[in-house]
Amino acid sequence: MPEEHLVRKLDARSLRGLAHPLRMELLDALRRHGPATASMLAERLGESSGATSYHLRQLAEHGFIEDAPEHGKGRERWWQAVKQNISMGESLLRDEDPAVRGAADTFLYEMAATHGRELSTLMATRHDWLPKWGDHAMDVSDWNLRLTPALARELIGRMHELLREYDNSEVADDDPDAEQVRIHTHVFPIATDRKGSQ
Repeated sequence: MPEEHLVRKLDARSLRGLAHPLRMELLDALRRHGPATASMLAERLGESSGATSYHLRQLAEHGFIEDAPEHGKGRERWWQAVKQNISMGESLLRDEDPAVRGAADTFLYEMAATHGRELSTLMATRHDWLPKWGDHAMDVSDWNLRLTPALARELIGRMHELLREYDNSEVADDDPDAEQVRIHTHVFPIATDRKGSQ
């Protein structure tokens, strides 16, 4: 059975430790590609190893990454992502400290930018995944629903519950059909011209 990811709710301190573009890229790279050294990540991301080393230490200090001891045979330190999902409560967007609100904004903007890059990459490489991942095994769609805040919260909770069920599904490590799959969920209100639509 796969190891279940814990959900870590960010507080003001951990948010400030994560909300930096390079740190978020580093964490994402470790989650996607597995353990790596600062030098390997610097090459992958086009950064200096000094910068990646510094930001990896910051991520470790805040508990987002940890040593990967089974890889640490040489002089370089190997890092791996802690198995956890990250959640940010809306209270951080309303925090009294402007630095916390700024960190929350940075976190959300970087997440949105990452989602955009991932979708653009999919569009550019979608033919590489066919035919195995055809026939609706990939989805890029949007829906317009008319909901109250309470119904939106209910919908989000139900979507997250469904995702947790699939996170715990049994897929063998050596299954040749299995791939890492990214799922983006966005639920947000949009401005409409209600008078014009009547």
